[in-house]
Amino acid sequence: MSKATPSTDFTRLLISTGIGIISSFALLIHTLFLGVFLYAFILLRIILPARQAQQLANPVITAIATLWLAGILWWLNHIHRVRWDISGLSRQGKNDWYLLSANHQSWVDIFVLYQIYHGKVPLLKFFIKKELAYVPIVGQAWWALDFPFMRRYSKQFLAKHPEKAGDDLKETQKACEKFSRTPTSVMNFLEGTRFTREKHRNQQSPFKYLLKPKAGGLAFAIQALGDKFSALTNVTIYYPQGIPTFWDMMCGRFKHAVIRIEEQPIPEHFSKGDYQNDDALRLEIQQWVTQIWEEKDKLLAQMHRQQ
Repeated sequence: MSKATPSTDFTRLLISTGIGIISSFALLIHTLFLGVFLYAFILLRIILPARQAQQLANPVITAIATLWLAGILWWLNHIHRVRWDISGLSRQGKNDWYLLSANHQSWVDIFVLYQIYHGKVPLLKFFIKKELAYVPIVGQAWWALDFPFMRRYSKQFLAKHPEKAGDDLKETQKACEKFSRTPTSVMNFLEGTRFTREKHRNQQSPFKYLLKPKAGGLAFAIQALGDKFSALTNVTIYYPQGIPTFWDMMCGRFKHAVIRIEEQPIPEHFSKGDYQNDDALRLEIQQWVTQIWEEKDKLLAQMHRQQ
């Protein structure tokens, strides 16, 4: 079997870059076209009283977001022909509440999760960093879809403004309370940021393939929605060819994803306590999350060995 030469490598790079440019242009046109309708209904939502906005504008905004995602997933499946290895997908239905978590390695993770659940459960709503609300079109779509925005204060900021301690989690709880009105899927990346070797080293993470999990957002979602969640859907994502970037996805270099799903029962008393003020409960939830993360790390290690 002949080995690739610098010339063939350059040709492949040139072809994939061309594919990336075409994909980016198609995504831009797709987004701008649907963005016109999105902004029209966002304006309608702002003008209308809250109840009428919920009945008239919100379903259309959700439909626009669903159509936008369907276009991207069609491109991944029919143009780039990504191979999906998914197991453990059991609980489905659009009339239930779902709480999901996954390891976070790349922006591609988001589209992997939509590939798994698009059309099978209520539209996934991610915990989003507050700063991303200002991204054109997409940020406004997240706001209109009631995605829970999280503002994380640094230790340096809290040292200067101790009165702000806990405000970030209170905002999360307030955002999640809206979801009690209609079946919703809430997605939380417990690591809070994408995995890199540098972050892993700086954190001194005890896990080999994961950053340390943060239980606060998850706990507040559980407590805001009471017993709406019967289980935590624990998703593990592995990329056998290496972690792809968003640009890799656009260029068609993202070809294979392995996904393992497990339904993790949520102890009943988690939804009835006070995570912020009950030290014993906070420790118990943190230990529960840590145990899930230990098992996820073992699973990722097994996936790496089987490569």
